[in-house]
Amino acid sequence: MVWILLGAVLLRKVIMSRVTGTVMRTKACLLALLMATFSLSGCFGEDEVIVEPEPIAVEEPRIFVTDKTGASLDVSPLEMIFQFSDVGETGKEPSIGITSSGCIFFIAMEKVMRSCDGGQSWEETQDPVQCSPTTSDPYGWVDPITDRVFGVQMIGLETSWICWSDDDGETWMGNPHDSGTTPLNDHIKLASGPWTDSGYGALGQFTTGFYETAVYYCYNKIAGIFCFTSFDGGATFETGGQIIGLATTNGGLHGAISTAPDGTVYVTPRVATPTVIVSKDNGFSWFERNMGVDVNTPNPRKNSEVSTDSESNAYHIWTGADEGVYMSRSIDSGESWEQESIRISPEGVISTVFPQTDAGDPGRIAITYLGSENAEMLNESDIDGNPWNGNAHYAPNNATYHLYITYSLNALDENPIFHTYRVTDDPVQVGSICLNSGDCRDIGGSNRNLLDFNDLHIDRQGRVYVAFADGCTGDCATNPNATASDSRDGRGAVYYLADGPSLYLADGELMPLY
Repeated sequence: MVWILLGAVLLRKVIMSRVTGTVMRTKACLLALLMATFSLSGCFGEDEVIVEPEPIAVEEPRIFVTDKTGASLDVSPLEMIFQFSDVGETGKEPSIGITSSGCIFFIAMEKVMRSCDGGQSWEETQDPVQCSPTTSDPYGWVDPITDRVFGVQMIGLETSWICWSDDDGETWMGNPHDSGTTPLNDHIKLASGPWTDSGYGALGQFTTGFYETAVYYCYNKIAGIFCFTSFDGGATFETGGQIIGLATTNGGLHGAISTAPDGTVYVTPRVATPTVIVSKDNGFSWFERNMGVDVNTPNPRKNSEVSTDSESNAYHIWTGADEGVYMSRSIDSGESWEQESIRISPEGVISTVFPQTDAGDPGRIAITYLGSENAEMLNESDIDGNPWNGNAHYAPNNATYHLYITYSLNALDENPIFHTYRVTDDPVQVGSICLNSGDCRDIGGSNRNLLDFNDLHIDRQGRVYVAFADGCTGDCATNPNATASDSRDGRGAVYYLADGPSLYLADGELMPLY
């Protein structure tokens, strides 16, 4: 009877978590349930006495439905369930990609991790000879057209090592890329996209041996951002160089490379006025466009990102000066951008960092970020004695940051609707998040533990996958009084959509993988 009660309580907990629309990470309740349902009767022939279990307090997930200003709407949220997976390795600055076979690749630090069973298990998969075991700035990419998996590592200040696999990580090839004698080779990024009919793409009309997609490789030096194009699938990068304009501001720091179905390429420099640098000829030439003057960016600032949908509409996502997540849209492949910024994050999320995005069909986009709802701490003194304004870099000692995932199925409308889930039940970080490596706050260990970014990508069915580094694990995750000194981990983790709407209209409602 005791075990029947226990099973009923546990089943009720699972049902409640699914009804609320998210799978929660339950870290420590079984022992308490066993104690609450323990019975001493039956051992000596006495009448069985059953102790009623204590009610279980299930934390309600935070769900928001908001308009383009971040204000709440009286609209039912999308019904979504997100599945959690612990990668089991350090995951600072993770990249994620999914091949058409369904294998998930999580790349961070010196390891390429693979799961082909929906995140139920993970294994390291890379060739220590073909893929360099050392790293300063790792990056990963899965080509959504060819399924080629890339793992990139930075070696010192002048050389990177690029390896790739065409069989879901079973075998690998690799080559070094020498960035020259002028340091720094840093913030390495790689992506791929279709060839165009102009610039480098036009060469393919007269030259045999081009790989099916153009592969791009960018990094920063003291002089600015440098980007190169590969004709042979990333084996070599013979053409390219420094790209123009604001790329030289702030030492050339930049975000991910994004590509569109029509071949347009986007790179986002880390600058005060939100900006995208665009190529429409496979990296042969570049131009820049500005937007977001109404909201700007905070300082210190982090990377922004562009996603593109199946018709090459573009969505630029960044953290604004008021610490909310904002978006600008382009419906002409990056030529022009709307100048009135749209707020994606809810008003109640007063601090955000690491926004990442991907898109499916027109208007169907997903965004993830770390955020804090500690509005009661605004204007409290930070660790430098200054009033906190929501900037994650200066957050108070016990501020809490969670992982948020936002969907919009009408992001191109005049009045788009955003559905936001806070998917973590315990914090991803307690205290501040260092956004400037030369200015970290050392409280029981550097708050640089999460480094520079997370990642979000969709698979061929439009299912969303989010890779992040969890800074608050173990005792930090279970202690409601945890402080910054307890939150110094960087555990690799993934959330993906188990049940809910695909970002591709034709795929409808997605069902759990397993």
